[in-house]
Amino acid sequence: MHRFVYHNDRVVPVEEVRLSPGQAGLINGWGIFSTVRVYDGVPFALERHYDRLARDAERIQLPLKTPLATVREAMLAMLQANRAANACVRIYFIFNTIGIWKSDETFPPVDLIMYAVDVPDRVGPTTLSVQEHGRHAAHPLTGTKVTSWLNNAWMVEQAHRRGFDDALLLNERGEVAECTAANIFCVRGGDVATPPLSSGCLAGVSRQILFEESARSGVSISERTLRLEDLYYADEVFITSTTRHVQPISHIEKRAMKQAPGPVTEKLAAFFDNYVKEYVGRAAAAVK
Repeated sequence: MHRFVYHNDRVVPVEEVRLSPGQAGLINGWGIFSTVRVYDGVPFALERHYDRLARDAERIQLPLKTPLATVREAMLAMLQANRAANACVRIYFIFNTIGIWKSDETFPPVDLIMYAVDVPDRVGPTTLSVQEHGRHAAHPLTGTKVTSWLNNAWMVEQAHRRGFDDALLLNERGEVAECTAANIFCVRGGDVATPPLSSGCLAGVSRQILFEESARSGVSISERTLRLEDLYYADEVFITSTTRHVQPISHIEKRAMKQAPGPVTEKLAAFFDNYVKEYVGRAAAAVK
């Protein structure tokens, strides 16, 4: 983690930030978060991340009063303090005043916390274990990116202990949902499919961008209920996330994918990289 963080209304060294057991949302995991990539000082797709934060805040009854412009300004100030032009930033909104397990200290109703880390090195094909009952599609908060993240952290740790990079999560119906922090896609006969949100997967920002923009690359993507067998017999399988962009899958458990990467994955990966460059270029030109 970089030394300077943003807490509520100021940039401060991490060792000077005070968080309290009396902040009920912090202890209970009543909060929301998102991860944003920063390229050459430009927070990529921040407006999309903020829109999802706002939707998730409404869903968990968290009063989100901080506008996008303030979040952007605060993030840039923190990055400048850390002299970080390229980084991954976590944005957290924590509900402080819910329930009985709170102190009488003076807190804002919602804490804004942001910090940055170096961009993780994630290149080449990745491998997936399979986790049954990894998602509960019927749960009312499924698909909400909340700070109660133990399920995801625990499942990816189990995958690491078995020698895999991540875990493929199945829902209670045995359908493919997603990975612990990435959406999954499969290619067969040139057609690209990904699980619908009803599977219990998160509406990822990278997933959204591919849905809305990939037709420009000549590739169309559809939502379809997928089973494990659909992935096993696919021509290509890939995942998307903020930190991975478009990344091919080489193995699911002991089963090798036919191609990793395949031509469709490579085409979409190049398209996404170019989309990022265009976005960053437009943003940089707008501030000149």
